[in-house]
Amino acid sequence: MKKNNDKNNYKDYILEEGFCILKIHNDKKVSQEIFKEVDKSFIQLHFCIKNKAKLLFNQGKYTLEIPENKSFLLYNPLQDLPIHLELSPDTKLVTLLISIEKFHTFFSQEAGLIHFLDDENRSKKYYIDKELNPKKIIVLNQLFDYGLHSSLEKLYTLGKVYELISLYFNKADNDEAHNCPYLEDEANVEKIQKAKKILIENMVDPPSLTELANRVRLPLQHLKDGFKHIYGETVFAFLLNYKMEYSRRLLATKKYNISETSFEVGYSTPSHFIAAFKKKYGATPKKYMSSL
Repeated sequence: MKKNNDKNNYKDYILEEGFCILKIHNDKKVSQEIFKEVDKSFIQLHFCIKNKAKLLFNQGKYTLEIPENKSFLLYNPLQDLPIHLELSPDTKLVTLLISIEKFHTFFSQEAGLIHFLDDENRSKKYYIDKELNPKKIIVLNQLFDYGLHSSLEKLYTLGKVYELISLYFNKADNDEAHNCPYLEDEANVEKIQKAKKILIENMVDPPSLTELANRVRLPLQHLKDGFKHIYGETVFAFLLNYKMEYSRRLLATKKYNISETSFEVGYSTPSHFIAAFKKKYGATPKKYMSSL
């Protein structure tokens, strides 16, 4: 177990006063531990976008696992919460640390939207976990693969972090999920999560919506409505965004050319893939690769 903060795959810097980010990629073949002192005036937001990590508390007596595509918000105004992270091999994690004073400036006019900013909760500890939808996953991946000169990294990162926070606290998405009585049934939620898994596993040749609904044993409309409530997008939009992000990662490795990448994500002709990629990212795959 590696127990030091390797600066080759660990970036920790201040974005603004009371606001910093940790970008961690454990690209080793062994687990790695990260330590950082954090006092009780800070809110912690942890986002895992690849593999899994663990938060260790009280010398490892208590652990909280952060699986892939999951986020955790932690806040305890009663005691310091130093960060002790254990990252599995090939794990990517983004952590935001925001002082409560800084956080209030984000939502000065909308404090009522954030539960732990309410007067009755302000002095209480707060914890919430969320699934990451494709919009958040794309922004998080862009924090690692920004394709700009290093002198612009901090500016680019700040913009993306503000975008991420906006998506995270998007009240419309949260209210929709909360107010959907159909999703109160855990079995239905599991079926929709299974549908997402089927889409990813069959990205090249995905089933039709009707076939997908039959495979997870849900009425078609329940699948469509529930999927949008949970993941913030229609089934088609989710699959398209996933394919585009997957193709972008393949191109970034420089191990695949454009034709190979288009077939890897299920396009019959490279021209269709190029058009979809340009519409999504504002640049052709060729220009994207040349910018890396």
